[in-house]
Order: sequence, then C-alpha cells, then structure tokens
Amino acid sequence: MNVLGVDIGGTKVAAGVVDDGGHILQQFRAPMSARGSAEEGFAAVGAAIAGLRAAGARFEAIGIVSPGPLDPWQGIVINPPNLPCWRNYPLADAVRSKFSMPALLDNDANAAALAEAMWGAGRGYSQVFYATLGTGIGTGIVFNGRIHHGRTGAAAEGGHLTIDYHGPLCGCGKRGCIEALASGPALAERARRAAADSTSGALLRLAKGDPAGITTELVAEAFRAGDSVATAVLRQTAELLAIWLGNIIDLLEPEVMVIGGGVSELMSSFFPYIKDLLPRWSINQRCAEIPLLRAHYGADAGIAGAAALCFAAERGAPA
Repeated sequence: MNVLGVDIGGTKVAAGVVDDGGHILQQFRAPMSARGSAEEGFAAVGAAIAGLRAAGARFEAIGIVSPGPLDPWQGIVINPPNLPCWRNYPLADAVRSKFSMPALLDNDANAAALAEAMWGAGRGYSQVFYATLGTGIGTGIVFNGRIHHGRTGAAAEGGHLTIDYHGPLCGCGKRGCIEALASGPALAERARRAAADSTSGALLRLAKGDPAGITTELVAEAFRAGDSVATAVLRQTAELLAIWLGNIIDLLEPEVMVIGGGVSELMSSFFPYIKDLLPRWSINQRCAEIPLLRAHYGADAGIAGAAALCFAAERGAPA
C-alpha cells in the first residue's frame, strides 16, 4: 500500500508518495496561495496532488499536515497565522470530495512525531517526545503508536512552555516561551546582540561588519569556523533547551526525545552538553538515561508524517 503525504506551509505545498516502510518514492511541490481566498488555497493543494498523479503516482489514501490550530478529528483548519486563506476550513472533507479517497488531517509536528515513532529515530520506543527546532518550535507526543491530542486536539504545544516569565514576548502572546528563546530567529537575534559587543571574529566578518545582517545560517558557518561568539551563543541556546527538556522529562518521562527541524543539525553538536545539564533541571534522578537523538526525517518530515497518519489508521491505531 502506498499513500500520499501532503505538507502545507505558508509558501509551498509538498506532496510525496510514501510506502509502508516510510520511504518517500516520488515528490512534487507547488506554490501555496496562503493569502488568497480559501478556494485559491485549496487549488494549490490540488495542484500538488495532481502533479504527482500526472507523473504516474498511485496511492490509496491521502494524509495532510498543516500548521495549527486545527481540529484533527473533524479535519478542519481553524486559524493558522501562516495560512490566513483558511478560517474554519473543512480541508479533509474537501480533499475527500475532490479525489474520492480517504483523507486525514493533523498538525505538522504531531504527524512528524508519529513518523519518527513508526519509522525513524523513535522506532522501538513506546513513549516518544518529538521537537522540531526551526523558525518556531513545534512538538509532538506519541504514546503506544498514537498521537496524544488532548481534549480538543490542541495538546503538545511544547514550544509555548514558558521558562522565563520576564523573557521576550512570543508570537503566541506569552513571555519567555522556549520558542521565543531558542528558535532560529531567537538564536540569530542573540547572536546579533553579542556580535555588536565584539570587534572581530568570523561571525562579524561573515556579516561584513554589520551585526544586523547576521542570520542563523551565518551563526552556523561561524561556529564551524571556530568563532567564539557563535559558540557562546549556541552554548547558551543549549542551556535554555536543557532547562526546557528537564521540565518535559519531569512532566512526561518519555522513553526517547527526538529533535528535528532546520536548527537541529546545528544544535546536535551540543546534545552531549544538554544531557550533562539535565540533572540540574530535572528532579528525575535517571533523566540522563533518556536518549536525545536527531530525527531521521529532515526537510521531508511533513510528507512522512502526513503519510504516517494513514498507515496508523490502517493498522488500527488511529493517530
């Protein structure tokens, strides 16, 4: 059985055919009309699916992931900030109607967590905590092959746990969320402030002497070149993540913690340091035993996660 995974973002729709081993066999991308009408947004989704069909792809169900908030049980996209085209939009029903096959919808981080639990770094573990570090910080929780949705489908918003109530204002309206402190943009902002107080170094040279031009990518490049400012910024980010993950362990005590997203490659160098810090930030005396692993799926996590929704349902463990 092959299924189609559809990953909807603010600028693109990525679709891929996935087999039951989690292998992505074919892919197609289409631009997303996020700020147009609801019909234009749906037409972008249809174009991605049609593009694969035109290439000869065959599949028996469609899984869809989108930023939240959404209702996974009703298949409704509620009001994602990055997708203003849709407000209380019945996306799963629209896909079922147009393509005459089963369709499921869930939050992108939830679904990525499920894919990691089924086929990736979390395979073989019953209790998986997943986090994606990127422009934001999204999380997902999988218990015994099932996504933990909570009462209304809004559970596992771990990126919006406050660890410093005097901290910077987060896009969600709260202060000091881990997303506001350790996401890619937060990391870059901290690097800009640090570089402004420096007079030399690889980071400042890469930014052509202007701290305002520092991006997460430049921080990564400077770190690999041994720059002390970039290293200090990443070390501080690791400390913030350790505080956060210590709280996650005290709340959930997962069997494994899996970290994905664009910033995960950069931060993976600090995973041993994070693990060393965990006993300071968790009352669980065995917290350091929990594996901290990089995710198996990178940029294709959304496609794999969307497909995992269908395979989980097929196997009798609905997400």
